[in-house]
Amino acid sequence: MISDNKLKEFQKNIQIPVSIFCDHRFGVLESLVHHLKKNHCLKIYQIAKILNKDDRTIWTVLSRYKEKEYTEGEGME
Repeated sequence: MISDNKLKEFQKNIQIPVSIFCDHRFGVLESLVHHLKKNHCLKIYQIAKILNKDDRTIWTVLSRYKEKEYTEGEGME
């Protein structure tokens, strides 16, 4: 888990690859939140703090991402 001081430092130095936005099945916020959760191992409340969003919004965005990922995966078989 990242402390508040490290979170502030992370926020200053964060680099997001543009390639995460290439998959048009997902919205910009969905792709960004998923990237931060998966690749940077951040907790929902930390992502919410960085993006200045409510924790529940981030949870909903992640939930929608997972739902789209699951339903798209079923259709590909």
